[in-house]
Amino acid sequence: MPKTTITAALPYANGPVHIGHLAGVYLPADTYARFLRLKGEETLFVCGSDEHGVPITLRAKKEGITPQDVVDRYHALIRDSFTNLDINFDVYSRTSSATHKEISQDFFLNLLNKKAFKEITSEQFFDTEAQQFLADRYITGECPRCHNDGAYGDQCEKCGSTLSPNELLNPKSALSGATPILKETKNWYLPLDELQTDFLNQYIDSRKNWRPTVLGQCKSWLNDGLKERAMTRDLNWGIPVPVENAEGKVLYVWFEAPIGYISATKEARPNDWESWWTGDTKLIHFIGKDNIVFHCIIFPAMLHLRGDGYVVPEQVPANEFLNLEGQKISTSRNWAVWLNEYLEELPNRQDELRFVLHSIAPETKDSEFTWKDYQTRVNSELVGILGNFANRVLVLMNKYYQGKIPARTHTFDEKELSTRFLIPITEKLSQYKFRDALNSFMELARYGNKFLADNEPWKLVKTDPAKTEEIMQFAYEILCNICMAAEVFLPRTHENLRIQLGIEFPNNDKLAFWNHNQWYIPNPSTQTGEVRLLFAKIEDEIIDAQIQKLHNSMSTRESANTSEVDSTTPMKEVIQYEDFGKLDLRIATVLSCEKVEKVDKLLKLSLEVGKETCTVLSGIAQHFSPEEVVGKQVLYLYNLAPRKMRGIESQGMILMAEDADGSLRFMEPSEAVQSGSTVA
Repeated sequence: MPKTTITAALPYANGPVHIGHLAGVYLPADTYARFLRLKGEETLFVCGSDEHGVPITLRAKKEGITPQDVVDRYHALIRDSFTNLDINFDVYSRTSSATHKEISQDFFLNLLNKKAFKEITSEQFFDTEAQQFLADRYITGECPRCHNDGAYGDQCEKCGSTLSPNELLNPKSALSGATPILKETKNWYLPLDELQTDFLNQYIDSRKNWRPTVLGQCKSWLNDGLKERAMTRDLNWGIPVPVENAEGKVLYVWFEAPIGYISATKEARPNDWESWWTGDTKLIHFIGKDNIVFHCIIFPAMLHLRGDGYVVPEQVPANEFLNLEGQKISTSRNWAVWLNEYLEELPNRQDELRFVLHSIAPETKDSEFTWKDYQTRVNSELVGILGNFANRVLVLMNKYYQGKIPARTHTFDEKELSTRFLIPITEKLSQYKFRDALNSFMELARYGNKFLADNEPWKLVKTDPAKTEEIMQFAYEILCNICMAAEVFLPRTHENLRIQLGIEFPNNDKLAFWNHNQWYIPNPSTQTGEVRLLFAKIEDEIIDAQIQKLHNSMSTRESANTSEVDSTTPMKEVIQYEDFGKLDLRIATVLSCEKVEKVDKLLKLSLEVGKETCTVLSGIAQHFSPEEVVGKQVLYLYNLAPRKMRGIESQGMILMAEDADGSLRFMEPSEAVQSGSTVA
């Protein structure tokens, strides 16, 4: 049987973990690792803090401390939060460790000796005031695609486009605000363009069982044609490039961060760490959709170039995003539910959070967490269904039989029960469909509740004691199987219930349950333990306090950051009336709208502008469906030079208003006007 190495995306040590991270990465990864371990498979589950990169240096500069101070603080906070939520890593490491430095530099030198890199001297942006080269994230400017003013040198977070600093319009240094100059520097590049034909095309084509989002994003990159990408940067915070005359250069964070999985493995398994990355090993990456390109293209390319038997990822079950109370989670606006605060303010409710986040997992599309929905799911499902069934069974067992389980006399078919309830759980877990697997688990609890309600042993006990024994023994049996299955989803509930049931599950029975879906049959005369409620109801005041806190914390953050926001979004350069007069603004009517194939962000709009029809591409697909857009009258920049995107010529631009939370609104006339009307 092959080994399985499971990795969870390294959380960035620039702040605490929030529920979006949990739902997207860490809970599904932990559940899958638990599943494989329960099956008896050799499994290694690794993670660690990502502690290099520009945002950390920016935070350190802002707070007047060192980058090491920043990462030390957040590494401990993140690690402890994971531990408290029972995320069961084999090791939780960090990329500032000596082991990681050694493994990363060795990996770089290995590729260098194999002549895998290209040494390229190029012009890079340089801040003459700060006297340093600027990494991509130190450069901000206007996105050439959606014209967002706050785009970074590597990505526009508004439209999702991957950029290079040279593409930005009106670039500025994030350090000093000055306009950077271009200056020559040498770096080492990964020839992704060559690897596309030699390896990557075939690799991605062979992954037919990947999620459509993952495959679609990969193929979009490949269809556009890959380019050389620098694997080193001119920075002073990171892992030094281990060659002569490379002072002031570090390994690119997206080169060394995935190697963090390998260095964490060495810390966890110092004697056989390479066997978890070579030979008969399956490699599974759990990530969010914003990291797909790095885990599905760049890291596989690195592993392929390394050779030496290193395996490439077999599965990358990337998730979509989790929204919060109708808005996108935003760390900068403090619009988030932070794990460390949840654990502090709602103590002993770890499994409640695990349950709710699994039940709304953003596996195929973005989903949403609201505190009211959290309350409803806990009270109606965990308390009302699972907890209620467990409590009734155990209380009646104590009442009728002093907690000693009657002999098995019922005639229910174990194979039918296995087919109906157990097989769906293990099948869905094997397919990375954790939300569906949880629902199948709850079906067993619903079945148990209905069985008791239909048979009413509390009435039957007076007239038919033998039948009552049969009913109660089977109800106890159902509860044992619920307890067995709960271990993969709700570890604390499993242990609590196991103690109340008074049983130890033999390892052979566990293996039979998880590998062969064998219905568990408890020994007769088992003595139950002390009965306690598995879950407590969530009262309104707890939820109201969390909702109020969320709004208060965002308001406080926005108020505190007013000057910061103003400084990062300054008024553009003053223009003269003649400049404004060059803009030809019209009111246009949307005749039709459709999604652009293989691109998540773009809609293709056909606009009526007077007697003319114009085609415009707009990066609003994540805000509006095509059906919502058709028929709207929009503000249209008519005389913007055409631009080709995805092989389609976009003629002009529609103008939108953007709220502070990133949501978009159409600029519409207060009442309908004739298409093509000018805006004076």
